[in-house]
Amino acid sequence: MAQLDELRLIVRVARMYYEWDVKQAAIAKQLGLSQSTVSRLLQQAKEQGIIRISVSVPQGIYTDLEEELVRRYRLRDAIVVDCGGDGDERFIERQIGAAAAYYLESALRPNEIVGISSWSSTLLALVDAMHPAPRKGDVRVVQILGGVGSPSAEAHAGRLTSRLADLLGGTAIFLPAPGIVGSAAAREAITADQFVRDAMALFEQVTTALVGIGALEPSKLLADSGNRFSMEELEQLRSAGAVGDVLLRFFDAQGAPVVTPLNQRVISMELEQLRMVERSIGVAGGKRKHQAILGALRGGWVNVLVTDHMTAQWLLESARQ
Repeated sequence: MAQLDELRLIVRVARMYYEWDVKQAAIAKQLGLSQSTVSRLLQQAKEQGIIRISVSVPQGIYTDLEEELVRRYRLRDAIVVDCGGDGDERFIERQIGAAAAYYLESALRPNEIVGISSWSSTLLALVDAMHPAPRKGDVRVVQILGGVGSPSAEAHAGRLTSRLADLLGGTAIFLPAPGIVGSAAAREAITADQFVRDAMALFEQVTTALVGIGALEPSKLLADSGNRFSMEELEQLRSAGAVGDVLLRFFDAQGAPVVTPLNQRVISMELEQLRMVERSIGVAGGKRKHQAILGALRGGWVNVLVTDHMTAQWLLESARQ
């Protein structure tokens, strides 16, 4: 315990700094101390309980869940959104899409290459919630999952890429191919096209990837696009242990890739390419996707997760078990 004279000085420095908003340099000058001494006295004030700093967390903010998700799943970051308790899937999509939009607006750096998946209603919600960002150098937005499908659904896929590029003041680079083709031979023929090759050549240069995380059963948007496997093929994936996908690349409950001949019919970024992306942002939530999100985290296929608080709680309970 410091002597009384030192305690008196500690209290005086603490009051000047915390109550009167006097800068450390000004305190040092007024009291005839070095700035390092002022810093040391403030640290002692904390250690001895003279100063107690607490953060009052507003309702609907889940910093504790975010921090534990980061620690448990070795993530770069996690954003947990309050989505109420009724589990409405459309509402969850809008809420986490808006949160992901704010994260992207804040985190994006100049001259990035941003990869974005097609056929994700949650990513559509992200783009719809974004505000135009100040131009950050030569930003390019590349489609990392084939976006050709039924005319109405294809409009959504193109809108994702072009609208995001407009909002970021960047250039859109489309992947003019279906997400799923009929055979490995058809994939080889399509990927020989110069425009397809040019887009795919950028996959390994992507610095930020935006992806949805899909359950084994396809979403309505994906099903309507025509980029879906048949019921028999989905059963084949299920029998092989698949619980979900990212970019139509399937994985099991532990996150290990599920390797079947179906993989040779997909035109998208590979999972190992995604793992190498500096910031891979998975935007997904809702009970239907719990197992898929857990598998994606265990596999390390995303390193930033944007989800709802009920999903976050379930993921942490699974980790604790």
